[in-house]
Amino acid sequence: MPVEQTLRKAAEEIERGDLASLLRARQRLVGLVTSYPGRLDLRDRLAAVYRLLGDAAQAGRWSYLSEVRDEAEVAAFERAYRTPLARLEAMNWVSGESGATTQTARDRLVALQGEADAQLRAELSVADDRDSSWGTNVLVLLGLVIVLLCFVVGAVTLVMWVYRWFTG
Repeated sequence: MPVEQTLRKAAEEIERGDLASLLRARQRLVGLVTSYPGRLDLRDRLAAVYRLLGDAAQAGRWSYLSEVRDEAEVAAFERAYRTPLARLEAMNWVSGESGATTQTARDRLVALQGEADAQLRAELSVADDRDSSWGTNVLVLLGLVIVLLCFVVGAVTLVMWVYRWFTG
């Protein structure tokens, strides 16, 4: 179904206002946002449906890049998706900041990407990049030698058994 026709159907369902219609409208708009993740107008419409459904975190998620947004909804989104990486992934933005059609959206994407980069750097700096301890390496090597020895003894036993069976 073409985008404009889908938007018309979603608008009719929103107009009806009952829960089943709102859920159908939400599903249509989710499909459109999935197909056209760079269209901010579709994100705004989806945020409006979530607002009608009373889901502030999702409304904040989809209105995060909008020119006008409710800061309480954005705060709910940030509480639901606690880390910048989680927020960036949840927004399902695929074209980078250059794909944003407004300066506000570009600025917000750059800021969020910067926060996500800082989070990754902090996680990497905490990660232990040293090799395992010497004692651990010796134990692993000893275990491998024992396993290899068992394999060789088993293979020799099998060959001898087969030889005796044929000559026997």
